[in-house]
Amino acid sequence: MLSLKEKDRPIVRKLLDAGCCARCVLRFCCVGKYASYQNSCQDINKELLAFLSQADSGQSHDASGQDQADNPPCKKMKLESVRAGEEASAEPPALEAQPDAQPATCVTCLGVLQDFCHQSFVTQVCEVVKKGGYQFDSLLLAVSLPAQLSVREHSCWLHIKKELREKSMCVDKEDVVQVKDAFKWAIQALVGRELGASMLFNSAFEVSIGFTHAETDGDCHFLATACSDCFKPAKNKASVFTRMAVVKALEKISDEEFLRQYPCPPARPATKCTPLETTCLHSSVFIAGRYNKFSRELPQTPWVIDGERRMEGSVEELIAAPLLSSFRADAFNFSSSGREDVDVRTLGNGRPFAMELVNPHRVRHTKAEVRQLQETINASSDKIRVRDLQIVTREAMGRMKEGEEEKTKSYSALIWTKKAITKADLDVIGNIKELKIDQKTPLRVLHRRPLAVRQRTIHSMSASYLDTHHFTLLLRTQAGTYIKEFVHGDFGRTKPNLGGLMETEADILELDVESVDVDWPPAVPE
Repeated sequence: MLSLKEKDRPIVRKLLDAGCCARCVLRFCCVGKYASYQNSCQDINKELLAFLSQADSGQSHDASGQDQADNPPCKKMKLESVRAGEEASAEPPALEAQPDAQPATCVTCLGVLQDFCHQSFVTQVCEVVKKGGYQFDSLLLAVSLPAQLSVREHSCWLHIKKELREKSMCVDKEDVVQVKDAFKWAIQALVGRELGASMLFNSAFEVSIGFTHAETDGDCHFLATACSDCFKPAKNKASVFTRMAVVKALEKISDEEFLRQYPCPPARPATKCTPLETTCLHSSVFIAGRYNKFSRELPQTPWVIDGERRMEGSVEELIAAPLLSSFRADAFNFSSSGREDVDVRTLGNGRPFAMELVNPHRVRHTKAEVRQLQETINASSDKIRVRDLQIVTREAMGRMKEGEEEKTKSYSALIWTKKAITKADLDVIGNIKELKIDQKTPLRVLHRRPLAVRQRTIHSMSASYLDTHHFTLLLRTQAGTYIKEFVHGDFGRTKPNLGGLMETEADILELDVESVDVDWPPAVPE
């Protein structure tokens, strides 16, 4: 039975006469019980007709005997939290009948609540989900509707607005149950039951159902003239008539202007909505760890210049390949605490990194499986080694970048000097502490970084004599310091520089990162 009141009768009659389907009538009457929408349109329609045929007794047509206040409109309810398990013990809702003579398409929902709330459509959706091969225990049902539904709903609202005032019914437009909510109420229990999953508002797995309706695409166009400032072209949008833009325009346009330019109630459509392809998306999984790089011919990321790849392989690709395969992810995004040049090794405890795995189909991995992935990565190449591999949260990834420039890094470098040196010449280097330097963006990275002068600190240095033109330099510096440029000066763009301090031309022959002092991610016991 439907939770309708005596004063709803003229509203129900007016909406049915206008060409609204049974579920849309419930929406405009603010019926907030999701179970009501699970009945078939035919059964709801029969109850509506029976309700209209009742004698005008002034009694509420409420089988439960409760006042409609006990059934608040959907804006006050958390619909998505309905779990399939909660429905399992209840009598399953009547499935939508498929009569030979189809009723006229609803003027408001354009058939979404008439033709797509039955078991056969649910089965089609679930088949797509099953073919995707995703791991999930719960899901979020997302629905995308044509923007013109908002225009048609506004027209129907204005159609009954006067009647509502005359009946002293304190109802706002926002109290009307939204089409997408009514659609979810009608099918989500069926979807959950068929997939064996709970329906959760915050689920990591999203199933998206969309609809289009070419016949009424022009319904929104008059708003572009009446409210031109609401419609701004966007690079990633095929049309300016997005749902948000249309809703904004409807809030701005006056009732009088709307009624002058659009029929009330809306014109009856000849066709129903067409469903778009059902899509599935699992939220990203994040993997963190530390890597060592032992090769001077391996870039951190793919090295592409003028569209041409210069070197085969990269650190991120060597790490990503086993992860993509195991998690069955569509793509990845790699980030790290700084980066080394292609000819620089990363030694010591390694450089922290994090990887986002986009749309993973397999998400459940035990610690033992993650450990095996680490071993697989390490066995795949002698150019890198990974340690402390672990699954982390999106929020935890931010810790890798927190205060990054305040962190320190240690390096060892093989230095050449033009002037012959002695061990005594190196004593001056060891006495330098907390040296402030100004570094203009190096010429070698100017094509990809903005021109700026950055102040950095060389916290300490020490040197070990090798021969008259070579020595080993150990440095501990502020993160973000360009070490090569500090040594040779970059044509005076780094001041002071090592060559200037030693009063000779100096250059760096080999460079190694010895430590990256970022206490993340946490160490994983061997």
